[in-house]
Amino acid sequence: MASSVDPKSLPTSALYSRLASIVIDAQEERAGFSNWAKTFQCKPITVFLPSTEEECILIVELARREGQTVRCVGAGHSPSDLACTRGFMVRTDRLDDTIEVDTEKNVVEVGSGISLHALHRLLASHSLAMSNLGSISDQSVGGIITTATHGSGTSFPVLSASVLSVTLITAETKVVTISREQDKDLFLATLCGLGTTGLILRVRMQVEKAFRLDETVEPVLFEEFAKDGNFEEIGRSSEHTRAWWFPQAKSVSVGRANRSYEPAVSDASFGSYLRNVVFGFHIIQFLLFVARYIPSFTPVVSRLAWKHVNGRKGRHIDDSWKVFNFDCLFAQYTTEWAIPADLAPACLREMQVWLEEEEQNPNGIRIHFPIEIRWTDEDDIWLSPSTGRKTVYIGVVQFRPYGLPVPYRRYFSRFVEIVSSYQGRPHWAKAHTLTPPELRTLYPSFDRFVSLVASRDPDGMFRNEYVRRHLLGEKSEAVEDGTFRSSGRRGI
Repeated sequence: MASSVDPKSLPTSALYSRLASIVIDAQEERAGFSNWAKTFQCKPITVFLPSTEEECILIVELARREGQTVRCVGAGHSPSDLACTRGFMVRTDRLDDTIEVDTEKNVVEVGSGISLHALHRLLASHSLAMSNLGSISDQSVGGIITTATHGSGTSFPVLSASVLSVTLITAETKVVTISREQDKDLFLATLCGLGTTGLILRVRMQVEKAFRLDETVEPVLFEEFAKDGNFEEIGRSSEHTRAWWFPQAKSVSVGRANRSYEPAVSDASFGSYLRNVVFGFHIIQFLLFVARYIPSFTPVVSRLAWKHVNGRKGRHIDDSWKVFNFDCLFAQYTTEWAIPADLAPACLREMQVWLEEEEQNPNGIRIHFPIEIRWTDEDDIWLSPSTGRKTVYIGVVQFRPYGLPVPYRRYFSRFVEIVSSYQGRPHWAKAHTLTPPELRTLYPSFDRFVSLVASRDPDGMFRNEYVRRHLLGEKSEAVEDGTFRSSGRRGI
């Protein structure tokens, strides 16, 4: 609980003294920051590791007095510089308390720093589960909320839509709880707020009774998959449909998952270990390493991966989160864009024409696999990529075998050109180049969001370089595969 002492009544020297014990030593690895993919790094002036609301309040108060910025980071899984800062960085790992679990209303309230892995365990112990999930559960709850992380399912919106209330510390060092009933504008801005509306302490979410998922994976020829009518039908063919397109194989793996209460059915044999771990991870990574030096070998690797993905037979029934999640394999460059669902088939067909041209060109782009396709329902969250429209997300990757760089800029650049022509909106957690003039045409509430942030945080405490570049149109540094350092202002 927060201290009864008014932080504004404390002298600055007392703030430094109280916070000294939660500062990560400059010599420790965590005093710097690198995202999961190792594509963006930064050197904050000070890194804090708070475990209480009081400590968070004192950090914000100190930042207010010192004119510093505050940026929270959980797992650092965003493949962009969204979490990077030159100012104060707050690692939220210890803000992982369980505040409430209501098994009658299917509601849970937790600290913003709790990881999804830990949340799954907590919910399972009360026979509860999240209704939808993305591909991984490494992220913190605060991270998935501020970036509108999504799963897949034509009737399921982004994960932020399940939030009932948020408790945060504002730039004025006030603790407020917001919801659709209390300060609705700030609430809707916070649900995909990129960390700009305050330091999130707690999140209250709607969940449901625990369930299993029964998933099958079926190969479908791309021409059939991307036909108008067929595409929509495939998307609606299960509660949680998702697809992986292998252009080199001219086919798509379609995963269909529905709620089930049957006993778990999962292949845990030694043969499965050889397929999934030895081949699916180690051998594939080595082959991609070879293809880094022999680009013409890349399509061969992709076709082998296609056979691997579609070699699994039968049904996979397991606890919901174990089916929703899958291994993202190794470090990667990635970008993902959200387009209106009704435009998706035409967009994918245009991509097919382009990729076939590249394949025929001896010097053409050689892409890794796969292209991921997922569906979401519309929502009313101001900056959600699904705001106001049913959406299809299309994501591309270039894997980095053993963490080594690979060509990707030309591939991503042309991909972005195509999806942008179909009203594409970038996933906020991933690197993109859009600035206010372009974002204003894509988001009806964009100016409303920027105005609210300016009024609630006039000094820009919660704005980092990413926010200033994309939302305010300011010039700011973003060094991919490099480091930007603190400005040398006073730290602690």
